[in-house]
Amino acid sequence: MPSGEVVTLRPIRPDDEAEHVDLLHHLSAQDSRWRFFATIKDMDHDAISRFTCIDYDREMAFIATHITADGKAQTLGVVRSAILDNDREAEFAIVVRSEDKSHGLGWAMMQKMMRYLATRGVHCIVGEVLPDNHNMLKFVRSLGFESHFSAEDGVTKIYKELAPDAEQA
Repeated sequence: MPSGEVVTLRPIRPDDEAEHVDLLHHLSAQDSRWRFFATIKDMDHDAISRFTCIDYDREMAFIATHITADGKAQTLGVVRSAILDNDREAEFAIVVRSEDKSHGLGWAMMQKMMRYLATRGVHCIVGEVLPDNHNMLKFVRSLGFESHFSAEDGVTKIYKELAPDAEQA
């Protein structure tokens, strides 16, 4: 990180459940709404398990984690993707703890996910953003995403072509 702090980006594991719940507790109401399209501060075990126990054939989730001063693991953000039925597209979602935004963490997680998806043969990464999430729209445009507003769905659809099996910038 720019501060010199070491952060690890790695696939999520089932034993990350407690840290994932803690991540939810460190999202502002607005950040939660932008990520989940609703304000969510807690999930039961079954719901959180769906986020931490993934089908690695069709899904991937990378977490950004670091060790706190008291020696505990802390999740700072997560980017996840699900390969769609056509095997050429993957939908993604990303969230970073509200207090840890604007330090390059989201950019690093997205780069890792795009490289991963390209090696899996995915041609296009897609997502949906609430139209008032101007920072996210600016962020994905800086990564080369294109966008269009869908009046029918009330969201901005975003997408980026990937070069399968090629190194992403």
